[in-house]
Amino acid sequence: PSYVWQVLKAMPPDSHPMTMLTTAIQSMQVDSLFARKYDEGIPKTDYWKWTLEDGIRLIAKLPVIAAGIYRIRFSKGDRIAPDNSLDWAENFAHMLGIEDDDFKKLMRLYLMLHCDHEGGNVSTFSSLTVNSALSDPYYSLSAGLNGLAGPLHGLANQNNLKFVLEVVEHFKGVPSDKELKEFVWDRLNSGRVIPGYGHAVLRCPDPRFTAFMGFGNKHIKDCDVFSVVTKLFNIVPDILKQHGKAKNPWPNVDAASGSLLYHYGLKEFEFYTVLFSMSRSLGIVSQMVLSRAMGLPLTRPKSLTFDALNKL
Repeated sequence: PSYVWQVLKAMPPDSHPMTMLTTAIQSMQVDSLFARKYDEGIPKTDYWKWTLEDGIRLIAKLPVIAAGIYRIRFSKGDRIAPDNSLDWAENFAHMLGIEDDDFKKLMRLYLMLHCDHEGGNVSTFSSLTVNSALSDPYYSLSAGLNGLAGPLHGLANQNNLKFVLEVVEHFKGVPSDKELKEFVWDRLNSGRVIPGYGHAVLRCPDPRFTAFMGFGNKHIKDCDVFSVVTKLFNIVPDILKQHGKAKNPWPNVDAASGSLLYHYGLKEFEFYTVLFSMSRSLGIVSQMVLSRAMGLPLTRPKSLTFDALNKL
C-alpha cells in the first residue's frame, strides 16, 4: 500500500532497518482480514483460515517492503519494481538491485534455512504468545521481529562477521593455521569468546552452517573472508575442546551466513536482521496457522513465588 512508503519516508533517516520493517508491518494492520472477520463473529473453527489469508498476503509483501527499506535507508536510488516472473527469493534479490545469479541462489538457500527451527526461539515464541491472544498476524509477527532485533538473537550473524573481518584486517589477509591458532588462543585466554561457536541447544555442527559452507565451497573462490571462515571451522572446535569451557565447540549458522552476504556486496550490517526476519516470517506464520487450527489456548507463563525465586 502507498501509505507504507509515506510512513517509512517520514521516519528519521538514521532509523534502524528493523525499526522500519516492524513499523511497516504494523502500519498494514488496518488491512487485516482476520481482525475484520473476528469482529464479524466468525466461528473459532474458521480462525485458521483468516490467519492463513493474512499470513500469505503479509509474506507476499515482505520482499517488496524489505528491498524498499534497503534502498531508502542506504541511499541506493529509487525503489525497483517487482518482477512477477521471478520466484519469492529471486524477486527480492532483483528489488535489492543485486542481479548476480549466484546471489539469487544464495537468497533461496538463506530464506529457507532461517525460516524456523523450533517454537522456543525468542522471535517465534513471542509471535505465538501474542497470537494466542487472537491478535492478528500483523500484530503478532511484528512483536516477534522486535525480539529478533535483539543482540542475543538476530544480531549474532553480524557480530560474527565483524570478528572474521577483524582477523582479515589483523593479518592483512588470510593467516596461516599456526597464526590463527595463536590468535584464537590469545582471544580465549583474555576472557573473550569466539563468535559463531556454541549453541544453546545443538550439540553438533549446525546443519544450516553445513549447508552454507557447501554453498560457499561450490560458488566462492579466492575470497579472504570466506577462507577465514573455513579455517576457523577447521581450527576452532579442537581448540575449544582443549580449552574445556565451551559446552558446545561446534559452529552455529551465524558463523557462515554473514560472510556469504558480505562476499556478494551486501555489506550493510544493520540490514542483515531484516533478511533473517523475512525468512523467519515463513515459520512464524506457519505456526500461527497451526495454533489457530488446533485451537490452542492463551499462553500463560507460570508465575514464581518469592521463595521459588530465592531457591533459583
